Amino acid sequence: MMRYQAIVSYDGFAYGGWQKQTNTNAIQEEIENVLLKINGYDTPIIASGRTDAKVHAKGQVFHFDSDRILDDFHFTRAMNSLLPSDIRIQHVYQTSDDFHARFDAFGKRYDYLVTNDIKNPFYERYMGKEWKTLDISMMQECAQVFLGEHDFTSFTSNKIDPRKPRVKTIRKLEVIAHQDHIQMIFIGTGFLRYMVRMIAQTLIEAGKHRITKQQIQDMLNAKDKHACRYKADPQGLYLIEVFYNEEDYLKG
Repeated sequence: MMRYQAIVSYDGFAYGGWQKQTNTNAIQEEIENVLLKINGYDTPIIASGRTDAKVHAKGQVFHFDSDRILDDFHFTRAMNSLLPSDIRIQHVYQTSDDFHARFDAFGKRYDYLVTNDIKNPFYERYMGKEWKTLDISMMQECAQVFLGEHDFTSFTSNKIDPRKPRVKTIRKLEVIAHQDHIQMIFIGTGFLRYMVRMIAQTLIEAGKHRITKQQIQDMLNAKDKHACRYKADPQGLYLIEVFYNEEDYLKG
């Protein structure tokens, strides 16, 4: 058996998330079904992490094992000819036998997009929506609260496993104004469930002057899973890139 590393992009709006589950379709299931057709046997895949329902990815990474010699061009073309049009394999590489898409990840980049152009129907699937004009300067100032290493218990799911570490490092958090939307860039060593969406909505609330920088600092310091009640809509979230070495992570 040889191990392969693959990069996949997907429009997650029509899916119940990455992970296979009952009563809904999943990105993982679609890819494994195609690998079954190509390889002729069940081929489990393991991703760098799960994405939730309606969340998108530009550079999700997964690995799988195969006894076939697969080249990037032909295998990618074969996969994409069988996958739904909203899932696209970008590259497939043979990698070391001990490579693990999840455990070897050094860091990740997520982007969150929000727009107040509520009349544009084409943004419905791909951005969070906000009716009010946001104060970009306030959002940028409040984003500084989250930089560095922190216990992010206050910004994750209430169902988090208490045995899992909740200290994470955010190396970059930028808020950028574009003509018709705002882009928030998150780069860090790892992110807890809902963490990016909760921080994004907190910054949006700051942009509406509904919460102050000190209140956000207090929320973070509380280390209380009930401290933050904000969570942005899933369709504005994108997994952009997974980093597997420090150099790429620091350049990201």
